[in-house]
Amino acid sequence: MADVYDVAQYILEKLGPMTAWKLQKLVYYSQAWSLVWDERPLFPERIEAWANGPVAPALYNRHRGQFIVRKIDIVMSKQIDRDGEETIDAVLNYYGDKQSQWLSDLTHAEAPWRDARGDLPSGAPCNNEITHEAMAAYYEALPDAA
Repeated sequence: MADVYDVAQYILEKLGPMTAWKLQKLVYYSQAWSLVWDERPLFPERIEAWANGPVAPALYNRHRGQFIVRKIDIVMSKQIDRDGEETIDAVLNYYGDKQSQWLSDLTHAEAPWRDARGDLPSGAPCNNEITHEAMAAYYEALPDAA
């Protein structure tokens, strides 16, 4: 199985440098749609419901302090399999040209992030996990999920 760093690096290689905020959202959607289309997680690292949207803390720790992320230093790449690449490519085809704010607003409107945060006030810190089950249930129920 690939890890979150492999997925982030793959995205950067496809689209080029981008804000850390946008990278986190594209990683999130790659994981969510892998759970629906491939019926498996793309990577094992957790995603949390932070104030500005879904964040993979392990990835955040790797790019912390960078507004624009150009590459992820990968010590040992586990490689992304063909199904994983196809899923990420489909995610990038749909979400890749969207702005960071648009992606953040979208995640804030969707149940997995909202439910993980519960009734916390807007902007409050949160490290509650957005579970695979919550992502799969929400995204597979969307009309164009197939």
